[in-house]
Amino acid sequence: MENKQVYRLQGLSCANCAATFEKNVKAIATVKDAEVNFGAAKLTVIGEASIEELEKAGAFDGITVIPETERKEQKEEPFWKKKTNVTALISALFLFAGYMSAYAMGERHTVTILLFAASTIIGGYRLLKTGIMHLVRFQFDMNTLMTIAVIGAACIGEWKEGAVVVFLFAISEALERYSMDTARRSLQRLIDVAPKKATVLRGGKEYEVDVEDVVVGDTILVKPGQKIAMDGVVLHGESSVNEAAITGESMPVAKTAGDEVYAGTMNVEGALEVRVTKRVEDTTIAKIIHLVEEAQAERAPTQQFVDRFARYYTPAIMLIALFVATVPPLWLGGEWLTWVYRGLTVLVVGCPCALVISTPVAIVTAIGQAARQGVLIKGGAYLEEIGKISAIAFDKTGTLTTGTPEVTDIHSFSDLDGKEMLKIAAAIEKQSEHPLASAILRKAEALQISLDDLQVSEFRAMAGKGAAARVNGTMYYIGKPSLFSSALSISEKMRAQIMCAQKQGKTVMLLGDETKVLGMIAVSDQLRENAAFVLETLRNLGISQTIMLTGDHEATAQAIASSLPLTDIRAELLPEEKWTAIQMLQRQSGRIAMVGDGVNDAPALAAANVGIAMGNIGTDVALETADVVLMGDDLGKLPYVIRLGRKTMRIIQQNIAIAFLLKVLALILIVPGWLTLWMAIFADMGATLLVLLNSLRLLRLDGVSKSKKW
Repeated sequence: MENKQVYRLQGLSCANCAATFEKNVKAIATVKDAEVNFGAAKLTVIGEASIEELEKAGAFDGITVIPETERKEQKEEPFWKKKTNVTALISALFLFAGYMSAYAMGERHTVTILLFAASTIIGGYRLLKTGIMHLVRFQFDMNTLMTIAVIGAACIGEWKEGAVVVFLFAISEALERYSMDTARRSLQRLIDVAPKKATVLRGGKEYEVDVEDVVVGDTILVKPGQKIAMDGVVLHGESSVNEAAITGESMPVAKTAGDEVYAGTMNVEGALEVRVTKRVEDTTIAKIIHLVEEAQAERAPTQQFVDRFARYYTPAIMLIALFVATVPPLWLGGEWLTWVYRGLTVLVVGCPCALVISTPVAIVTAIGQAARQGVLIKGGAYLEEIGKISAIAFDKTGTLTTGTPEVTDIHSFSDLDGKEMLKIAAAIEKQSEHPLASAILRKAEALQISLDDLQVSEFRAMAGKGAAARVNGTMYYIGKPSLFSSALSISEKMRAQIMCAQKQGKTVMLLGDETKVLGMIAVSDQLRENAAFVLETLRNLGISQTIMLTGDHEATAQAIASSLPLTDIRAELLPEEKWTAIQMLQRQSGRIAMVGDGVNDAPALAAANVGIAMGNIGTDVALETADVVLMGDDLGKLPYVIRLGRKTMRIIQQNIAIAFLLKVLALILIVPGWLTLWMAIFADMGATLLVLLNSLRLLRLDGVSKSKKW
């Protein structure tokens, strides 16, 4: 079995640095493979490597490596204590002294040159060391460009320019690091949600222990005002719990004995005794964090393109700089110093920082912010797809409806009475996971119908049609009318009752044996109160088509849809037919999203450009099957997802345009000599800062769910 270790990283300043660090770690002899997740600031290593070896590989960027399992709280160093900031400050002091000396004694005076040289060496030591190392290895990145520019400036006597470039570059790096830390903070707040310790009840006494030492079956005590440390089931007590950490909704939820509670949620009122059902690494919040980190590591198509472009861009800039520095003096009679200086300016302008971070900083911010709003987006690729969606298909049960159907009618067409019918139906459906099965079981429980005297065998589910089982030796079937119509006779009287129920929006199930139809059970599922409002909002957002896909009868589907602003309805579909319907809609409308429960809609979710699951808290199926999960089972989050996807795409496009156009403008200004070295680095820093600030606008987009009744 391969040895896999995961580490958290501190001090990871830029996307280029992440790529270099990954390459350095892979070069360690005992490491088989390594991957740096720049968005989440994490390193995954396959093989063996000590902390010292890893930190040595990241020494060029001052990277600190911390094992993921280490629970000690990592306090952020104050601004004035960070080594990079201290050296930048000392460099600034020497730079200021150099300017004073230049004013008093002239730029060519030995003291002035020494002060500027000291500023350059102190502030640029790490940059120059890394740049020279990369140059020797023929690794071309921003460190290489800046190193050549600074050394070149010194060689032609432009010590002041070199010192200013180093200082401004240090400021640019600090701003980039700060902004990426801000973008990652959404995820960090999620990580910090769950308590590090729990109060465990053992032998009637309370013990405060680390959550890693709590095992499944332990009982923990959660007092009012405390966060719940582990996933579990309430044994004793009543309270209300704020589940905003997971769902994004701050309205407390009532909890009593038998209810599930989740790590990281807040106990508001009474004390609760909770039996632990999952280890700390398996809790719902842990799964969410893992999924978000994996999502941030996924490179979106735009990011992949930018990364590929950057690989060729840096060498191209070096060739352009060489051309500018040598061709005019050699062939056009230009002055060497003038054109070498302009060539160095091209190198500084060509620094790809703003371009490289234009996509990842926006995606990291968007995914982290969405997670805080109770929406899981599993990667930048899906975020980009969401931004291009023009049509959305919806499953009916559990998506447009509440998903808690209730039995409303029981009609017998045989000698069996209603209770006997319900008893047989419940015995079959007890083996099923279909939402309608739960309605029958709830009704049987409410009528106190016991199933203990029934022997059930040979159960089988018929996807999209119903189920069958042998009950006390007799084979029974329960499901759609179409399950029976081909083999058994359905009288006109039966058809009339079936049609009457369907026109009322009810779902009809027939119960029968191998010879006849025994009776009818009608089930009704209420529309979500905000379903119409959500569909109207989506239409206002420019979603041109909203389609309902359901396995229900046409009459039932029409009755349900009559109060919804849908553009199309497809009824009586089997799961595989929903998959076909999605493919057909893609050919008609282009990119399409499918919204379902993640269980019965798995094929359709997979076929859609983006699969969106309505996920009750803790449902592993929704977390695993969909590309996007609405954790609070709140349809009202859907417009937020669309807005976030579109805004992220706009911001990425704006970022690329800002970075590229400013570079082109700066390059044009170099030719007539209007751009100095310090102006070039200032332009690059400005582009980087604009890209970062533009991306952080995504933090202002909230996922408030407006529940409006129509």
